[in-house]
Amino acid sequence: MTSHSRFTTRKAVLLLNATRTQHRMKHSTAFITTPIYYVNAVPHIGHLYSSVIADTLKRYYALKGFDAYLCTGTDEHGLKIQQAAAKNNSSPLEFCDRVSKSFRELSDAANISYTSFIRTTEPRHAKAVAALWAELEKKGYIYKGKHEGWYAVSDEAFYASNQVQETIDEKTGEKIMIAIESGQRVEWTEEENYKFKLSAFEEPLLKWINDNPTAIVPNNRKNEVTQWIKAGLADLSISRLRSRLDWGIPVPNDPSHTIYVWLDALTNYITVNGYPWVTNGTQNNNKIVNSWPADVHVVGKDIVRFHAIYWPAFLMAAQLPLPKQILAHAHWTMGKQKMSKSRGNVADPFEVMDTYGVDPVRYYLVRDGGFADDGDYTEDNIIKRYKDLAGQLGNLLNRSTAPALNPEGTIPVTPKKLDARDEALHTKLTSLPDIYEQSFEAREFGKGLSAVFDMLAEANKHFQDNKPWDLVKDPSQKERLDQVLYYAIESCRVAGILLQPVLPSKMDTLLTRLGVPIDKRLLTDAYPQQQEIEIPLGENKEPVLFPRLKK
Repeated sequence: MTSHSRFTTRKAVLLLNATRTQHRMKHSTAFITTPIYYVNAVPHIGHLYSSVIADTLKRYYALKGFDAYLCTGTDEHGLKIQQAAAKNNSSPLEFCDRVSKSFRELSDAANISYTSFIRTTEPRHAKAVAALWAELEKKGYIYKGKHEGWYAVSDEAFYASNQVQETIDEKTGEKIMIAIESGQRVEWTEEENYKFKLSAFEEPLLKWINDNPTAIVPNNRKNEVTQWIKAGLADLSISRLRSRLDWGIPVPNDPSHTIYVWLDALTNYITVNGYPWVTNGTQNNNKIVNSWPADVHVVGKDIVRFHAIYWPAFLMAAQLPLPKQILAHAHWTMGKQKMSKSRGNVADPFEVMDTYGVDPVRYYLVRDGGFADDGDYTEDNIIKRYKDLAGQLGNLLNRSTAPALNPEGTIPVTPKKLDARDEALHTKLTSLPDIYEQSFEAREFGKGLSAVFDMLAEANKHFQDNKPWDLVKDPSQKERLDQVLYYAIESCRVAGILLQPVLPSKMDTLLTRLGVPIDKRLLTDAYPQQQEIEIPLGENKEPVLFPRLKK
């Protein structure tokens, strides 16, 4: 490639970048949700994973210039809560207050940038659930009937006969029935309750999935949901007798029944948007009211059925818009076994973040967590990822900004010509933002992060090969030294912008060190920039971005 064609290509890239910026200045909204967490037990690493994935998505959309919202919270009704509160000698609300506080503390500790933290015990939620129930009833999708079937207290779910099987209880040796899907014990239940005509939505649900290929991600979860629907959907019990379950929202106009926990819980996603949206002809002025439908519901694979079948069916029945995507992640195992207190193979999320730092733990979870398949949790792998961050990014930042090599404390201008020695790194830098965006749009976060670190590996090789410690000693090599420093610092800048959704605090420190203004940290700014004058380095808030681990 000639120097003229390289310059022409550079101009074309900058023009394309300007077009992208102009296009994205038109504000769009993005609404992301975590599942609301059931408060029958304290938070674990799986809860942290769900929240970090959702927060990464929210920050990714903000990186693209969207007005991005994130909602999380706690699910506080149901038989399990009623029983757990009794076991702890407290009222259900006192128990919920205590455990819900621990989930909020986890979100705050992990730097989860939530817009709203919803509790299903709030009056605004009871109002939304009652309104949705009334809408479903008005449209003829709710009727009163007798229910006979298998019920799992642990899942707060009813199961058909083909969804359960007999097994032997390992502790007692007795024969019991369990749900095939969750492995939880089920009991035969007969009672009068209200039912939702779920059977009417088999074809509409299949059509929705077929018409929207990314409605359920990843593909193996979509295939599961499709199989469940094709096997036939029975009408769904949506209430329990209040004599059996009194910790929940009463059925409107029938206080002898309590609304089934999943109809209650799922409604949270529209509660936070201010549902019911029109009251006496006046639009609700909730600040995120215009963000429905959700762009992404982040859920664990164990609650896909409720989010990908029940929730869309409720919304269809109420003639409300459906979520654009349900992103179901897999679980974390330890030693290839499911985490369990009884096995002693659990990880306390607070302790892990305290040991390794918030951002490195977030990075590990997003980089190594599973979607199609479970991820196996090990602290050795956290340490490995920490060393990647310190060695590839922290070290390059320190070396390129240190007074020994950069005595003027500046970021050199963009080289006027592309030197052949810089071509490999230049190519990676130029192509990286598109690779990153495509990977994140496909929800292949690990692939996007891997691309960033492939570029950093090339940047470190480039730095090592060009030996700036020798160039700095020879005044005649000043131009070449500036070129080498430019590419090292530019690599850190681009990486810093792209890693913001996952490592928000550390990347703020890095970008501040490089003097990057707050309004120049969007995805469009990660493309090649033409810098005509030297820029002074910014504040050095942390001399070492990733300090040596004490452990």
